[in-house]
Amino acid sequence: MASITFNLELASKANKAGKYPIYLRITQNRTPVRIKTSVELEHKSDWNPKKKEIRPSEPNAAKWNAILAKEIEAAKDKYRELKEAGAATSTKIKEKINSGETSKSFLQYARRRTQELYDNGNIRNYKKYNGFCNKLETYLTDSHGIMHDLLFSEIDTAFLARFESYLHTLRNERNPEKVLHVNTIQVCFNVFRAIVKRAIEVDNIIPMEKNPFLSFKIKGVKTDKEKLDANEIERIKALDLKEGCLIWHCRNYFLFSFYCAGIRVGDFIQLRWANISNDGRIHYQMGKNHKVRDLVLVEPAKRILDYYHHPKVKATDYIFPILDPNAEFAKAVTQEEKDVLPPDIKEKMFAQIGAKTALINKELKKIANLAGIEKNLSFHISRHSFAKAAKQKGVDNAKVKELLAHSSLKITEGYMGNFDTADNDAALSSIFEEKPSVDIDALVTQLKSLSKEQLKEVLKKVKAK
Repeated sequence: MASITFNLELASKANKAGKYPIYLRITQNRTPVRIKTSVELEHKSDWNPKKKEIRPSEPNAAKWNAILAKEIEAAKDKYRELKEAGAATSTKIKEKINSGETSKSFLQYARRRTQELYDNGNIRNYKKYNGFCNKLETYLTDSHGIMHDLLFSEIDTAFLARFESYLHTLRNERNPEKVLHVNTIQVCFNVFRAIVKRAIEVDNIIPMEKNPFLSFKIKGVKTDKEKLDANEIERIKALDLKEGCLIWHCRNYFLFSFYCAGIRVGDFIQLRWANISNDGRIHYQMGKNHKVRDLVLVEPAKRILDYYHHPKVKATDYIFPILDPNAEFAKAVTQEEKDVLPPDIKEKMFAQIGAKTALINKELKKIANLAGIEKNLSFHISRHSFAKAAKQKGVDNAKVKELLAHSSLKITEGYMGNFDTADNDAALSSIFEEKPSVDIDALVTQLKSLSKEQLKEVLKKVKAK
């Protein structure tokens, strides 16, 4: 390699984005060829021209210097390949690198994709992708605190298997005494797979046959979704709670969701009076998948609404006193308006919904304890409990067999999207039908006044039903 050298240099001028690209300079017989690397600096002063590396003043110095070292080594690998073929020139090396044969940084690509999701306002997926990137970066960080880059060429089934093993050792953030659930690990790999797929199909970074997920598979496990039976629901309803206190409100929230076919907590918290029609229906668009829900309000649900309605209420007011009505995101009433909120405002909205959900679930656990229920009660269980109630009432299985009882939410949502016809209104009403009270003494008096033949006819009809 005496006749050829590999060095780094910083561009003398900033590009259109105001950043300074770092170039790999390959020199042969005093003739240099420059190839742009994947790293750019915000400030020219962060480059050390003597050591030909990024100064520690740049927060990402260690990570980016490691990336540059890998790109230099990749270029040297191309040189060795060409040397064996008798065609080792700086120009040929550049051609081979620019042809896409040099692997790019997967980490940089993944972070860029994560930022795109945030910029597009897709906060739900942004959180998943950001969590994945954080876990991967932690895995790639050595004992000295230096994070090493991950190139697309380094991602094979062996790497995926090692990363999976590492994830099984991580602690659950909510329950530090436990490790990550296998389904959480599956979600992490779903994100990994999606990023690789996009790199193949959209950005043509690697060929399809190089996709390591063609042979690497990871599966979650079916979990037993807890649900309350009719007796447990009645015990919750029978609790003597002080009207107006937090735990009393949280019981109302849970039961309202239960009576309305299991409204998801994010949608429930954001309900406005405009979502309630004058003819006794609830109409809203789900935030998760934008499907429209249109359901009849059964009597128990109407009674809960009566607690929160007052003469001065406006259509745009939140129904339940949960979110801050003066928050900037509260100005967005419809789902369409929420969709176009700036990412930072939307992130604040999700953060407040998450905090309020945690508060509600904390109170629901107190309710379970008071009612003598040993199940881990949460708001989401209202959805599964509704499905159980529907089955117990004999509602056709085609309408409820996939509702919330499965581990896949896609199956659940497929059912929920079809639960809004007139036929289903009747089914929903039948689940929560309230039997009229009967005056037993009056009934006995009536029966005594009947003749034997009339009594026989009454018993005959009772048995027939």
